[in-house]
Amino acid sequence: MKLYNLKNKNEIVSFLQAVQMGLGQNQGLFFPTNLPILKKENINNMIQMNFLDRSIKILSMLIGEEIPVEYLEIYVKKAFSFPGPKINPVTSNIACCELFHGPTLAFKDFGARFMAQIIEHLNKNNHTVTILTATSGDTGAAVAHAFYKSKNVRVIILYPKGKISKLQETLFCTLGENITTIAIDGSFDQCQKLVKQAFNDDRLKNKIGLNSANSINISRLLAQVCYFFESYSLITKKNYKNLIISVPCGNFGNLTAGLLAKSMGLPIKSFIAATNSNDTVPRFLKTGKWNPHNCISTISNAMDISRPNNWPRVEELFHRKKWNLNDLGFGSVSDEITCKNLLHLKKIGYISEPHAAIAYKLLNDQIRDDEFGLFLGTAHPAKFKNIIDKILNINIDLPKELYIPSKRPILSRMLKPNFKELKKILIL
Repeated sequence: MKLYNLKNKNEIVSFLQAVQMGLGQNQGLFFPTNLPILKKENINNMIQMNFLDRSIKILSMLIGEEIPVEYLEIYVKKAFSFPGPKINPVTSNIACCELFHGPTLAFKDFGARFMAQIIEHLNKNNHTVTILTATSGDTGAAVAHAFYKSKNVRVIILYPKGKISKLQETLFCTLGENITTIAIDGSFDQCQKLVKQAFNDDRLKNKIGLNSANSINISRLLAQVCYFFESYSLITKKNYKNLIISVPCGNFGNLTAGLLAKSMGLPIKSFIAATNSNDTVPRFLKTGKWNPHNCISTISNAMDISRPNNWPRVEELFHRKKWNLNDLGFGSVSDEITCKNLLHLKKIGYISEPHAAIAYKLLNDQIRDDEFGLFLGTAHPAKFKNIIDKILNINIDLPKELYIPSKRPILSRMLKPNFKELKKILIL
């Protein structure tokens, strides 16, 4: 598999190089040179396969011969060793595609755990690797648990202090060992900026073997393609031709993966890019002007991102496939409307959480009578217990994945959004 840098198309690397580098020159994202396309009969055959076998086939097609299939099979089975997507009907033509049945109760388990397997494959010489990543909520836990106690891998996770739920925080800030967590006194965008500054420091990168587990890393993105195929296979055949998928968007990696699945031939009719009040992309799609505002804190904190990293990949894919951006559904939802939709979902028999409620709201508004819609459930409602209990007047039970770490002390250190201070920690 060859990939090119979106900011310097002359920089071409292999899949394993792209995984190892994270970002290219000028902090450019890597994007596949060739996009495989499946014929209709191949799609039909793959839909009949089980999740693991199909995922091995999809990733083998995308990655090529760099990783032998017999190794890839081992990595996929280790990475996806938890329940896959589940379809939960909500109305007659709308269902939630639940992606939160992994070890940290979030969709990010798929990408993070597959990336951990690829890093292990790359690290056969036992060189020290430093994983530096920023999280707005769920990435931190998925990455921390994927790499926890990994030999010669040091993980440093930045997150905005006081702007993720307490239960999200306890999932990854109580581990210790090779996991270092830093609460940044600022927004997620500032955390993300610090990560990019580190990657722009070539001496630092080489000295500590720097890598990132954000969705900027191509291995995470490709792993996510697999569950879109699985989700499609779980709906009834009568809905195959008119499927709309509404994606709660933060850094836009999830939407990018879905669009890659569509580019391969998966017959998804269209997508909806659903955001909260951090609506840079919806405003861009409406006006044609890219004008990020300061980040706003909301109850859907994992989407509190005003400068989404993966948007250039979305634009590149639309350009390459000659798709029209005007065909991409979009919209933004305020906290007030999010609360109303959480209550509405409860009334019709489904307990959700803020991110999925936003995706549901926009899907419910935009779907037509002859279409079938999925909105992605990206995290377990219990991860937002304080919010959900208050809005819905319930006492949601904590699954063991949350209850056990909730009793442990937070091990994070505090830091201003200052790169010089972060660098001191990185080179320790």
